[in-house]
Amino acid sequence: MAVAVGDKVPDVEVKVLGEDGAPASVSSAEVLGTGKVVLFAVPGAFTPGCSTQHLPGFVNGAADLAGKGVDKVVCIAVNDAWTLDAWADVQGAKGKVDMLADGNGVFASAMGLTFDGSGYGLGTRSQRYAAVIEDGTITKLEVEPGPGVNASSCENILSRL
Repeated sequence: MAVAVGDKVPDVEVKVLGEDGAPASVSSAEVLGTGKVVLFAVPGAFTPGCSTQHLPGFVNGAADLAGKGVDKVVCIAVNDAWTLDAWADVQGAKGKVDMLADGNGVFASAMGLTFDGSGYGLGTRSQRYAAVIEDGTITKLEVEPGPGVNASSCENILSRL
């Protein structure tokens, strides 16, 4: 069952790229549990909609989100930490959007927001969504009902803050 508004964000191990260039384990609750955080999930780094609309929207809107009291913007994907770091470089996201690697899909599963992308050679992936998390509690959750970036876009999240 999917998480809902009012639920605590799941506490599972995810990865970030450490200063030594190796993946480092972090707790999702640690990263997402303090202050006002906008978390958005993408099916995969470097995929078309994620690279042309979803991540760029949050990169371009990071200052506007901060102006509405958002302390941190975080992107999570079922990819490894190296891939997410390279994607952040290409997209100009560093310093604006923190990247969390959910390589095994544990966080996506804990959120109850997975889909089967096997038909595209992707395996189990995260659905596309955006959430506002305040001190570890989900206060807004926008899950895309199908393909596209609408409900989970930066513009939509800004309009709801």
